[in-house]
Amino acid sequence: MSKLVTIYGGSGFVGRYIARRMAKEGWRVRVAVRRPNEAMHVKPYGAVGQVEPVLCNIRDDASVAAAMVGAEAVINCVGILNNDGKNTFDAVQAEGAGRIARIAAEQGVARMVHLSAIGADADSDSVYAATKAAGEAAVLQHMPDAVILRPSVIFGAEDGFFNKFAGMTRFGPILPITAAETRFQPVFVDNVAEAAAKGALGQAAPGVYELGGPDVMTMRELIGLMLDVIHRRRVVVGLPVWIARIMAFGFDMVQAISFGLISNGVLTRDQLRNLAHDNVVSEGAKTLSDLDIRPVAADSVLPDYLWKFRPSGQYDEMTRSARKLRS
Repeated sequence: MSKLVTIYGGSGFVGRYIARRMAKEGWRVRVAVRRPNEAMHVKPYGAVGQVEPVLCNIRDDASVAAAMVGAEAVINCVGILNNDGKNTFDAVQAEGAGRIARIAAEQGVARMVHLSAIGADADSDSVYAATKAAGEAAVLQHMPDAVILRPSVIFGAEDGFFNKFAGMTRFGPILPITAAETRFQPVFVDNVAEAAAKGALGQAAPGVYELGGPDVMTMRELIGLMLDVIHRRRVVVGLPVWIARIMAFGFDMVQAISFGLISNGVLTRDQLRNLAHDNVVSEGAKTLSDLDIRPVAADSVLPDYLWKFRPSGQYDEMTRSARKLRS
């Protein structure tokens, strides 16, 4: 019988790529998610019955344990960008990660891979970054041989970064951004998935790996790259910190007043604190090269999925060529 891996959050942006890679390796893949009926898109990643979504709430011991039964490897991809009811930073990124690791140790699971983030720091003023660090510590407490991955901003067809800003260009000639000079090292989602798969397969040495692409760019430069790809001209305005703070406070208050019915998916005060720090691979850290993975550059992938934001969509190149012929 083929080996089994349980991927917590395996239907999300990164998790689905990991599930696909593990299925190609011949493993049975159990995708543990809160809403299995919304995760049916993972089933075609393998043969019939090879990839199966199952119900799991990582805040509950019994639920986590049931999803892990029989697994030889577990991968935790669960993370949030904003508190959402009972799914708080502490409950999900710290306690949830520790719960998975503790139960994995109890069940004798051979290997664990944990997806964290560059900037994880127990002393950070960002709750997101602090709970990422707490989650790492909890994982290593119970599974000291775990592989921990810290990616920079992740790009790919379903990303919430380039797609978000490209969508904003449709609303006017001005594109406001925060943290314009903060540096990032965007990493391709399938590079992250390959690193996770290597960890689950036992092809990566235990430890912490910081994952970044080949290019380090400021937020303003990343937006400029995106605008070049979608063939649009916009005035990129870097918002002063004090204006960004007022905006983030307002968005947070709307979520609080609505008792979470209106989620702040624009900008939170905690995100603003996190954006104040560069998001690049640390000097001396283990990286993709230590895993024999060649990082993919953003400019080689963005045209494959951002074309839909061009003025004429998939026909934009033809339209531009026709204009040149007429001129």
